[in-house]
Amino acid sequence: MAEELLANDAKTSGHLTKSLLAVAFLSSFGSSLLYGYNLAVVNSPSQYIKDFYNETISESYGWILDDWSITLLYSLTVGIFAIGGMFGALLVGTLVTKFGRKGTLVRSTGLVFIAGALMGFSRVCRVPAMVIVGRFITGIHSGISLSVVPMYLGEIAPKNLRGFLGLVPSIHICVGVFIAQVLGLHELLGKEEHWPQLLSLIVIPTAIQLMLLPWFPESPRYLLMEKNDMHATITALKWYRSKANIQVEIEEMQEEQRSLSSVQSVSVLGILCDRSVRWQVITIVVMNIGMQLSGIDAIWFYTNDIFENAGIAVTQIQYTTVGTGAIEVLSGMLGCFTIERLGRRPLIITGFSFMGVCCAGITLSLLLQGQYAAMRYVSVACVVGIIAGFCIGPAGVPFLITAELFKQSHRPAAYTVAGCLNWLSNFTIGFVFPFLQMGMGPYCYLLFCGVCMFVAVYTLRVVPETKNKTFVEISNMFAARNGVQDEDAVELITSTATTYINLSKLNGYGSLGHNHK
Repeated sequence: MAEELLANDAKTSGHLTKSLLAVAFLSSFGSSLLYGYNLAVVNSPSQYIKDFYNETISESYGWILDDWSITLLYSLTVGIFAIGGMFGALLVGTLVTKFGRKGTLVRSTGLVFIAGALMGFSRVCRVPAMVIVGRFITGIHSGISLSVVPMYLGEIAPKNLRGFLGLVPSIHICVGVFIAQVLGLHELLGKEEHWPQLLSLIVIPTAIQLMLLPWFPESPRYLLMEKNDMHATITALKWYRSKANIQVEIEEMQEEQRSLSSVQSVSVLGILCDRSVRWQVITIVVMNIGMQLSGIDAIWFYTNDIFENAGIAVTQIQYTTVGTGAIEVLSGMLGCFTIERLGRRPLIITGFSFMGVCCAGITLSLLLQGQYAAMRYVSVACVVGIIAGFCIGPAGVPFLITAELFKQSHRPAAYTVAGCLNWLSNFTIGFVFPFLQMGMGPYCYLLFCGVCMFVAVYTLRVVPETKNKTFVEISNMFAARNGVQDEDAVELITSTATTYINLSKLNGYGSLGHNHK
């Protein structure tokens, strides 16, 4: 029977159905796109926001803030988004267990409407705190959705499409950044009177998501393993797989369920203390800290300042920034459409290595631009290179890897750990970078270079390729490194030699009948 299962395994390769594609784009459109948008939206109106803070504080308290205080307050506005994200990431484990993956996404949309209203009316009300609180609340929403979307898509996707669907959110992040850059042009919403509307436009994609996403099914793995609802599981699989044979996929989920039958959902403390997943935890720590400390957030938050320091004419900076946004989208699409052919490791290694080289290039070009005027264009090219390298792989693969390295019992806690570290690193860069740039000058980019190279080398030496592997198989690949017995593999061979699952039609969906040989 084990040989029969292996033979049938080739039949589990799923096709990209309209339902899969629709839910991937819809869940990302109202979530991941907002994350990218909020990363870049404060860049263009930064001076208007600083002036607003100075004016309102002067009106209320009679204080005139110096440059350092204004920089500190604006850095708080930028960084509070990440603090909210970290808070949201802490809620992920509890929310996805209670409400499910799709249910969590739908329920979290209310946060966006609250935040949009606060930021949209902040200038009318003359209350700077409304901007900061609004940014914090959008951060909570992004902290939740940035973990839940890849978890949801990773669980509904057939294993041969997990990489492609797992990078759809990263494309939307790049699109969100690009939209923020375009709308921030002076010809559109980049005027002083329009910056509150620019910040509050996040409600539009969220409203579309709220209207359509509830019609799609919940994650089949969640329905089977955590709700024990076989009928709903088969209904969801039929919805997402169309005419595909779902028998072997349910077998694989039941084998994982049986191996976890005596294991409850693991807490954050539990996953940190569990030596059977020690190297998986180390891997997500390295990747999620690395993707933020790579310097990409410094580029996104302060693109205009970086270009100004590089000597680009002020009148051309906005258009140069928009050009980088277009390259982000193209790079994200390149990674998405090549990941199933190349695998996860090549995209991570190539992406971080290229970013590291470009970070070193920025340092060199900034040091030499006083002697060679052409070096300013090298700086711009290196900024574009960092963004392109990031969007090809590091932008989305760490979230995908987090879903793939852990089984159902450990996955919510893994996303909580990964999300918290990701957002803490995001806040650190967003808040510290202006002062780091003032203190170290061009040499600050060498710190980012070191981080990028470390992650690339770590991936090369430690992280296995997970393409076309089941969650159980991926878990077993780490067994030797973790120093634990490969119990799941033994159980899989033993159980499949004696039991198989026969799906028979019942009311158009199918029921399970167990036959023993």
